[in-house]
Amino acid sequence: MTFIPKDPNFEQRVRASFDLQTVNQTLGCELLSVGPGTCVIRLPHNPALCQQHGYLHAGITTTIADTAAGYAAYSLMPPNSEVVSVEFKINLMAPAVGEVFEARAKVDRPGRSLTVVRSEVVAITDGKETTVALMQATMICLPGAADKTA
Repeated sequence: MTFIPKDPNFEQRVRASFDLQTVNQTLGCELLSVGPGTCVIRLPHNPALCQQHGYLHAGITTTIADTAAGYAAYSLMPPNSEVVSVEFKINLMAPAVGEVFEARAKVDRPGRSLTVVRSEVVAITDGKETTVALMQATMICLPGAADKTA
C-alpha cells in the first residue's frame, strides 16, 4: 500500500527527530532510510549490547524495532505533531547473532490518532539474513507537541 505523507518535509522532520534521540547515538544506530510509512534502522554488532550468550539483548532488539516503527508512523503524521508508542507486542524468533542488525518497519494502517505498524528485525552475516524478531506496534499522534532539544 502506498501512503501520501501529510508533511512534504517528512523525511527532514524524521531525521531531525532521530538525531535528537540520544539512545540512538548511545547504541550506534543509523537511520538508513525513511519513506512514506516506512523506516529502516541499522545497528552494527557491539559486544557491549549482548546478553550472557553473546546474542543481541532482547531489550536492544525491542528498542530498534520500536524506534523504526515509531518513525515509520511519524512519517505520515502532520507537521507540528509528535509520535509516542502506545503499545507493542514482540516475538523473538531466533537468537540475535549477526554482524549487523536492521529494523525494517512498515505502516499497516495509518489513522488520525493511532497508527498500526509492523517491524521486522533481521540479523545479517555475510549477506545472509535471519529474521530475529517481529513486532506489531500502535503509535499515537500528539498534535501540537514538539521534540525536546535538551
